Formats: sequence, structure tokens, C-alpha cells
Amino acid sequence: MHFTDRQKEIIAIVKQYEPIPGDAIAKHFGLTKSTLRSDLAILTMTGILDARPKVGYFYTGLDFQPLLADQFRSMTVSDLMASPINISAKTTVYEAITTMFLYDNGSLYVTEDDSQRLLGLVSRKDLLRSVATHGNPNEVAVALIMTRMPNIIVVTPQTPLLEAGQLLVDHRVDSLPVVNNLEDQQVLGKLTKTHLVDCFVRALVSEENL
Repeated sequence: MHFTDRQKEIIAIVKQYEPIPGDAIAKHFGLTKSTLRSDLAILTMTGILDARPKVGYFYTGLDFQPLLADQFRSMTVSDLMASPINISAKTTVYEAITTMFLYDNGSLYVTEDDSQRLLGLVSRKDLLRSVATHGNPNEVAVALIMTRMPNIIVVTPQTPLLEAGQLLVDHRVDSLPVVNNLEDQQVLGKLTKTHLVDCFVRALVSEENL
């Protein structure tokens, strides 16, 4: 939940002068108490302020930063996505394995050389399965083993972060390709479970340190 500038100023006044009656708060603004009634009601209902009859308003000690759920609800994939690692369909399994370990990546996106349009995806499991079943990794192209479009779940930079996280959980995948739009499907980035966990942990640690 986001508070208005006036509500934030009310909190600051109460913190400085508590206990303080509503009339005194209104006097700081040059307004009537009835004008501030809705602001004071919101601040007491959310637990930021406490009101006692014939005494006034107290600050409860709670912080008025947006709740974690509200923070994540306002975020989109563009806030968290990272650069993708793209390869061509002609890349050999051996080259793909080398690239994956070089960049410490869990999946590689197979794209058209010129347009970077998404063609497929190769995961660690795909590469391990190929080495076990197809023989020489220098002789097999990733085009033969990749998961092909349209069987890949994609998101755009505008996709809500919580929606993207739900897709990761529901489809049990490690990453989601981020494309410019669902028609052109030009790869712009990636979103992984690790990105979401890192973001969540940083938010919790930041809240603990407030």
C-alpha cells in the first residue's frame, strides 16, 4: 500500500509530537479535523497510528514502506530480467555444453542468426540426454535436441513479475525467455528462478534492516 504525501507528513508529525490530538494535527496543515478524517482513518486501520480517546494519536512503530506483496505486485519482468545467452541452430552439442559452463547458465536460447527470433531452448538435461544417447557431441547440432517453439513458455518485459513467477512454478522450468512481443518473439532477455529468489531475499533483508 502506498501512502500520500499528506499521510506521510501526518505520520512524521505524530512521531514528533505524540500523543497529539486530531485538532492539533489539522492545525499543522491549516485544515479542519474533518478534512483529515479519511487520512487518519487509513493510518489507524493499517496499524501505522493508534488512537486513544481524549488522548490523541500515537505512532505504533510500524514502518510505512510498501508491503512486500505490494512491492512485487508493482514490478514487471523488465525490472529483473538479465541478458540471455543465445546460440544458433547449427551450434553443436559440444559447443553448447562449453557455452553453458562458460557462462554458468542453466539454459541456452536458440535463435535465428539475423533477427534473434526465438526458435528453441536447450537445457542442461537436453545436453546430458544427447551425450548419453546420440554419441559424439561434435557431430550433433542443437537443432536436433532442442525444445521447439511454440512449446516454450515466454514472457515480455511488460509481464507482471508475479505472473512470470507463477509460470516458472506451474511449468517447472528454470528460466523464461523474455521476448519483445508475442508475435515477433525477438529474444531480449531471460528471467530465472534464481533472479526471483535473489530479489525476494534482498527485499526481506532490506525490510529487516529498516
